[in-house]
Amino acid sequence: MGRVEGKVAFITGAARGQGRSHAVRLAGEGADIIAVDICEQIPGVPYAMSTPEDLEQTVHEVEKLDRRIVARVADVRDPRQLENALSDGLAEFGRLDIVCANAGIFGPLDPLPDIAARVANFRLIVDVNLTGAYSTVEVCRQPLIDTGGGSVILTSSLAGLRRLGAGGGYAESKHGMVGLMRTLAGELAPHGVRVNSIHPTNVDTPMIMNDTISRAFRPDLENPTKEEVEQALSFLNLIPVPFVDSGDVSNAVLWLASDESRYITGVTLPVDAGGAIK
Repeated sequence: MGRVEGKVAFITGAARGQGRSHAVRLAGEGADIIAVDICEQIPGVPYAMSTPEDLEQTVHEVEKLDRRIVARVADVRDPRQLENALSDGLAEFGRLDIVCANAGIFGPLDPLPDIAARVANFRLIVDVNLTGAYSTVEVCRQPLIDTGGGSVILTSSLAGLRRLGAGGGYAESKHGMVGLMRTLAGELAPHGVRVNSIHPTNVDTPMIMNDTISRAFRPDLENPTKEEVEQALSFLNLIPVPFVDSGDVSNAVLWLASDESRYITGVTLPVDAGGAIK
């Protein structure tokens, strides 16, 4: 019997990267999945975002594990789209046990030219990362209570625990998720719903490993290789690795989603190779 057998998980940003990894890991331990992703490019995001084909691949990988999945295109900035996706999932599965508010972006790494542009970028990042997480939990709040309890996992970042060179709304939004998590933990504990946040260091996903971000990490090189980017990233963590794998983060998600952590709430859980204490 799987560690989350018979449970249903709602996962945002599920088309690829960490979100897909979480969906597959939870499905492998017995959960059915409600997967959502925007599956289009947001203007101002400096790397290629997910596609409908990416979300289809997540569906394929979950179904290979003989689990059910309802996948919908939805933007976490629009609560109505989230409500519609969740409604379709509830119609199929009848319950909700796990929420992974995983969707997130970051913006240009080079300084923007004027104040108006910087404020607009800040708004965009906070709207997706922080307000999107809030909207996700609000949409899922009553179904979790109706189930009789559950687990909410917010994907923050190492940049939500310590100062890093990741401003422009990113670190600010990830710090804000800690406050959101602690508030929700207090509000939902009487209903048997636990709320925690996870804080990965750099993760080997398309959001990090792409030409635009690689050049930002290695501005001294025109076309840096993956190995050259790894050299620039290894300084960040106490354990000398440049990044962790999505599966490392999914293992933490699985534990927080399972009854093994049934008395764990209000916790900031680093998956950071010691980066938070370096």
